[in-house]
Amino acid sequence: LSCISSIVSMAEAIRSVQVFGKKKNATAVAYCKQGRGLIKINGAPLHLVKPEILRVKVMEPFMLLGTNVFSVVDIRIRVKGGGHTSQIYAIRQAIAKSIVAYYQKYVDEQSKKEIKDILLTYDRTLLVADPRRTEPKKFGGPGARARYQKSYR
Repeated sequence: LSCISSIVSMAEAIRSVQVFGKKKNATAVAYCKQGRGLIKINGAPLHLVKPEILRVKVMEPFMLLGTNVFSVVDIRIRVKGGGHTSQIYAIRQAIAKSIVAYYQKYVDEQSKKEIKDILLTYDRTLLVADPRRTEPKKFGGPGARARYQKSYR
């Protein structure tokens, strides 16, 4: 019985939130817990994100909010599905949403509102998912809208 109570008290001690970010078919799940500023994406550090050109997109939440906001948390991100670009956008959304959720749950509402306002004024897709999806292909053509060429002779 004492073993169970110690497990329960340990679970209460870990301050964590789990949030997801989505773009098209890519889904990134961010596990944000109390820590010392460690950020990993699929087990690899942030500076190894491929493609390099889109690495700046992943860094945007850090550039906007500053490192002091992220220095109190560890964020681990699992991402799968979609292409390279979709995964990058899903990752940045997961990072932004996780820091807002963490500050709402464990820090004060005022700092959470400040963070949220900064992120929303810069780019709404950092917190709100893009609802656009690919349109399904129809018969009579090579794609969703294009039709096969018509010939009379």
